[in-house]
Amino acid sequence: MQRWIIVTFILSITWTFILYTTYSYCHHPQVLFIPHLCLCLVNKSVYPFSTKQLSPIIHHRHYTFFLSFFLFIYMDIKSNVTYLILGGFVDMNKYRYVYFFLMFTVYVLIMCSNCIIVYLILIHKNLHEPMYVFIAALSFNSVLFSTVIYPKLLIDFLSEKQIISMPACIFQYFIYYSLAMSDMLLLAAMAFDRYVSICKPLQYPTIMRKSTVNVLLFLCWLWPAAHMIGGVTLGGFKKLCSVTLTGIFCNNSILKLKCVPSAALAIYGVVNLIYLGLLPVLFVLFTYAKIFIITHKRGREVRKKAAETCLPHLMILFSFFCVAAYDIIIARVESNFSKTVRLVMTLQIILYNPLLNPIIYGLKMKEILKHLKKLFCQITQR
Repeated sequence: MQRWIIVTFILSITWTFILYTTYSYCHHPQVLFIPHLCLCLVNKSVYPFSTKQLSPIIHHRHYTFFLSFFLFIYMDIKSNVTYLILGGFVDMNKYRYVYFFLMFTVYVLIMCSNCIIVYLILIHKNLHEPMYVFIAALSFNSVLFSTVIYPKLLIDFLSEKQIISMPACIFQYFIYYSLAMSDMLLLAAMAFDRYVSICKPLQYPTIMRKSTVNVLLFLCWLWPAAHMIGGVTLGGFKKLCSVTLTGIFCNNSILKLKCVPSAALAIYGVVNLIYLGLLPVLFVLFTYAKIFIITHKRGREVRKKAAETCLPHLMILFSFFCVAAYDIIIARVESNFSKTVRLVMTLQIILYNPLLNPIIYGLKMKEILKHLKKLFCQITQR
């Protein structure tokens, strides 16, 4: 139950910041207490006989830290531009409701499928293993990512003007790349877990202890966020010479709005790309190559087991690499793609990984598939 409190608290903070920074009628101090209200309601539902038994994981100091952090970002990024125009939409007057229906359907599928994966891993003790914990972390990242991107898109599809406030844009930029780098590190952690499990099975309980998994999760989430704070600080968004983005949400394209390109930010981005993007990819490929070389010598059954557990991770890695490569190319290279091509490719960026992750892991991982079938059987029998 403590984990559900954490999930509710983080999602409520995300929604609060989106509301506070995007919509003028939400610019009231009372809005900032939405996370506290959600926390109290969830706590009351979990502990109905006592309101004082607050989860020790979410303490008042943690709440103050999160709220202060978001307020710090909001106050620090005020610039000469109040709102940005999202210029990546195509034929909005003609296909407005088609876009809305399709993206709303995708959003519901993403939220439901990822939440089901997290739910199954949380409630079943035989899934409380490092590999499944990392899968749940990936699904949680997809939920958080979709919560930041999709609701704003759906509102834009029904709006006459597609605009976003400057603080909300920076927030999208921050969350988008923090979670992208977090996913990459989680895939590297999963590769390490599979390597120890298959190649060093006797040492697995000693190496992959609960404390080790907690440290890896901590690094996968906070390390990218810390580096993105540095990127936002170096971004120099206080003075922009243009207000029109070429995309439908805020990614690296916001850097093209600056009057003078920042050499420090460019170097910082390349460094982050190398050791938070390229090095984890090389580590994953090296690790799985090592696994296949070792299992090749141990017989057919071992090779089959290794393929069953490693194939879903490699499929996710390939999908993630293709999407990341496009994002880098479209943002860093001056390409003359048409507006329609940009829109289609951008939609693939926000659709593929959040939607494919639970499908691939739900169908390819036998233990998750088994519990998934049981869940659907229980639902249909009611």
